This record gives sequence, structure tokens and C-alpha cells, in this order.
Amino acid sequence: MVDSVALVAADSVAAAQAVAGKKEKTILMKNLAQKFLTQEEQDALVQCVKDVEKRTSGEIVPVIASTSYDYRRAGLIGGLVFGVVAAVCTATLFEQTEMWAFLVQFLGFFLVFSRLLNAFPAMKKLFISKREMQEEVNEAAFTAFYQYGLHHTRDLTGIIIYVSVFERSVQVLADKGINDKVDPTVWKEVIETVTNGIRAGRSGEALCQGVTRCGELVTKNFPIKADDTDELPNLIIEGDAH
Repeated sequence: MVDSVALVAADSVAAAQAVAGKKEKTILMKNLAQKFLTQEEQDALVQCVKDVEKRTSGEIVPVIASTSYDYRRAGLIGGLVFGVVAAVCTATLFEQTEMWAFLVQFLGFFLVFSRLLNAFPAMKKLFISKREMQEEVNEAAFTAFYQYGLHHTRDLTGIIIYVSVFERSVQVLADKGINDKVDPTVWKEVIETVTNGIRAGRSGEALCQGVTRCGELVTKNFPIKADDTDELPNLIIEGDAH
């Protein structure tokens, strides 16, 4: 009975929570990408891409995103779970038996904990499976590939190194021109290199290593051309080209 009342109450405030939470999430999450690399690391990465692209017609674009999804459901579930637990503990502690009192307390705790989860997104991971996060990262990387025009290069040689900071996850995708001549499974090596570097606190260095390795993998089949031009940004952070 308590769980049913709690679920109904959660639904009644979910819409208002979503409006406030979405705006708050946008500001907080955006900072993750902006703070991921120092200015020195950004400059070094841009130069690294330029140096690699002097040897290949491949267009390599590191993309840093704060998150691949807002995981609003995780915030609501977390608010629901913590809200129920807190309300039950309060009712037990003060020996309250009135349902209306429990409902009011639950609504208050639900709003507080939901906002807390939005303020500290890392807490949402308690309610998100690794599989869900990986699926969202894969989908977001695919979307970013087309959003930033990596499919529009002259020789179909775009390569995206997509980093989603919240999930601490990396995805690498290449265009048809490259995948026709290079086994797509080789990108797993690049993903492991970048991921391990990020976990070790060497994000900028790891991305440079990933860019360099991408260049090594494609230079043989896609050497630089005399009329080659830099067709794409050398770094994109939260939608801003560098």
C-alpha cells in the first residue's frame, strides 16, 4: 500500500521535477566536458590532430561530450527509493500512522533527493546499469558522427573519437571509405588506449595517443594527397569546434 501511494505521488510531481531538473542538468553536465581537458591539453590535442593529418587524408575528430544521455529516469528512481526510505524511517522514528503525513513527507524527501541527484550526477550511477550507459554512448557517438559532418568528407575518411565524460566511456567510428579497407575491429585497440589513459588521469595524453594510432592504422591506405584540405574541426567540446 505504501509503495503504491508513493508511486502515485512520484508521478504527480515528475513533470515539475523534469522541467527544473533538465535546466539544472544542462548547466551542471556541460561543465564536465569543459573541465575534462585543460587549455594546454586542448592545444596539444589540436596540434596532435594537425600533425597526424599531415600524413593521411583521414579526418580525425576527437569529440568530448559531458554525457550521452540525461538519465532522468535514474534520478526519478533514486528520488523514489531514497524518498520512501527516508519517509518510512521518519514515520517509524516519530511513531506516525497517518497516511497523509507519510505522503507529505515522502513528497518532500522525493523532491529533495531528486534535486540532489541532479546536483551530483555521479550518484545517478547507482541506478544506471553499465549496459544502459554503453548503449547510450554508442547511440550518441553514432549521432555525433552525422551531426558534425564526419560522413561528408571528400573520400569518406572521417574518424570520430567520441568521449562521454559522465560515463567514462569511449567510442570510435570510421566512415565507409575507411571501413571498406580497414577492419573495424582495430578501433577496439584505440578505445582501450584512450579509456585506460582517462582512468589513469592522463586524458589529454591518451587522446593524443589514440589520434596517433588512428593515423597509423589508415595512413597506408589513405596517404596524404597533394590537394588535401582540413575538412573538419580538430577538436569539438560540447558542440564547440576548436
